[in-house]
This record gives sequence, structure tokens and C-alpha cells, in this order.
Amino acid sequence: MLKFALIGCGRIAKRHSELLGLKQIKGAELAAVCDNVFDKAQKIGLLFEVPAYADMDEMMQNENIDVAVVLTPSGLHGKHVINLAKYGKDIIVEKPMALTLDDADKMIEVCDKNSCQLFIIKQNRFNVPVVKLREAHQAKRFGKLILGTVRVRWARHQQYYDQDAWRGTWAMDGGVLTNQASHHVDLLEWMMGDVESVFAHATTALADIEAEDTAVVSIKFKSGALGIIEATTAARPRDLEGSISVLGEKGSVVIGGFAVNKMESWAFEEELEGDHKVLEQFSVNPPNVYGFGHQAYYEHVVECISSGGKNLVDGLQGRKSLELINAIYESVETRKEVFLSFKPDKCKLGQA
Repeated sequence: MLKFALIGCGRIAKRHSELLGLKQIKGAELAAVCDNVFDKAQKIGLLFEVPAYADMDEMMQNENIDVAVVLTPSGLHGKHVINLAKYGKDIIVEKPMALTLDDADKMIEVCDKNSCQLFIIKQNRFNVPVVKLREAHQAKRFGKLILGTVRVRWARHQQYYDQDAWRGTWAMDGGVLTNQASHHVDLLEWMMGDVESVFAHATTALADIEAEDTAVVSIKFKSGALGIIEATTAARPRDLEGSISVLGEKGSVVIGGFAVNKMESWAFEEELEGDHKVLEQFSVNPPNVYGFGHQAYYEHVVECISSGGKNLVDGLQGRKSLELINAIYESVETRKEVFLSFKPDKCKLGQA
């Protein structure tokens, strides 16, 4: 039984603590929780009857932990992972893995040095319809890829940002691209391949925050395909959509819903047995935008650690989508097309 510890007991910790604390993941259990605001840790600790700490080093030294799960603000991920790596335990980090490429590189290096597996949470890769889309992609059913788009049309009112002083800041969080749309950016690059260049516009339309709440991005992939990212937290009055479309010369797939959860279109020139049942069989209805992917993600982590399976989203994969997000912000600031790979110059992300 792998013992998991949560570092950071904010909003997202509810989902993680329920999965682990209620033993919904075979081969895994919640062993301890930590937050520098001790009341937050204590609340979860009491609920699931596990020790609570205000100091992560004290927790790692006192408890028998196999996997540390970092759920702190994004701007602290680098600092916390680098500190935890000295214990030689495997580490899971919420998206994005960091805000700066320098932090990402240091995280990868220190985890390699201390023989820690580094897992980056990209649970949408494990959504039921996304798994089916990836299956078609790997089988080359699309032929030449033409256009890929992702859309995040969510509602985050001011009270969401006012929950914590770090939300929406450049130093600790970033805007809709870094936070809410991070998973969708990852999915687009995963399906469409390496990016050649980006051109982006962003604005802060409704929220009183430092970073953007709305952005549009034009992408050229190295394959010659094109892409669009549309992301906003200024949808009103509620969440509308979290979706992906992949169009190729031989077929098209659209996954919609508010959490990339509903197969809306599945059409290929060469129809295979079972295609007519895909819309019905590969849609789910989660209660919120987090979807059901976290459970499958944790099962994947347990499989990797226990049986030596391949880590689907390691530090290098996490860095890849982070580089794309940094390039997008660079384009916003310079008002120019930005080519990858690149070294951030004007990008504000991760800067105080």
C-alpha cells in the first residue's frame, strides 16, 4: 500500500484528499497532510483521521511517506519540489509544474539526482472521451492533421480570485492560460504535436487581477497544421465549455461538455466496427470542471510506481506545455510571433 502525503490544503486538495482518504484508489492511501496555515491541514486531517502538519520537513521526517503530492500555489512548486526531493520519495505536482522554465529545469534535475519519479498532474489525458480520441490519433485515423482547437469558457467571479492573495498574480499564479486552460493547452499539444510558433492576444476583461482572464492564441505546428486556443474565465453567469476539436484529412472529432467530458462528434471516412456507438459509450457527466480524470490519473501513478509502468506525464512532458505557455505570454507582451524553442525575455509569468 503506497502512502501519500498532501502538501497544500487549498481548494484542489478536496478532490485529492477524498480520492486518497476514502480509499478510492486501489493500492493507495492518505497518510498525512500539510499546510503552512495549520487550520487548513487540521481540517482535512481530522476528516480522514491522518496526522496534520504545518511544516513539510517535519512531516516527511516523522511519517512513513512513499509519495508527496504538491498542491501549493504554482509559484511555489519549484521551491517545494526541490526541497522534497532530498527525501528520495516520488513526487506528484499539480499543473502547471512551475511558472518559469528555470524552475522546471531545476525540478527535473534534482528529482533525477535523488532518484525521485516526478509526476505532473494532467488528469484530462485520462478522461474517457480523450482516451478514445488518443486511440484514434495513435491509429493514424485522422491522416494528415489540419486544425486543432481548444476552448475554455468558464466563469470565475471576483470572489474566486479574492479567496487567496496569490490568485491571478504573475508571481504565484498567472491567468487563465496558466491556471484554468493549462490542461487544455497540454491536450492540444499532445494531439497535434510539436509547436513551431505562436501569436497571442490577451486582456483582463472582468476580473480585478494582475494577469489575464481572457486570451486567444494562434498556433502553427511543426507538421504544418494550425491551432487555436480560446480561453476565458469571464463567461457569465456559469461555466459553459471545456472542449477540444481535432480535424484531419480523413476524420474529425469534437469533445465538448464543460470538462472535456462529452463526445459530441466522431466521424471518419473509413468507418470501423463500433464507431456508431462512440458518442453514447464515451461520454461522462462529472459534477464539476475537475471531471473524473483524477481517479484514473492516480491509478496510473500507482501502476507506474508499483509495476514500473511508463510515466505518461513526467517532468519533461510538463516542461513542454509550460514552455508553450511561456511563449504565449512572450507573444502577448511583444505583440510578435514567437518561435519555439526560446528563452523568455518579456514574459511576466513567475516574476514578482
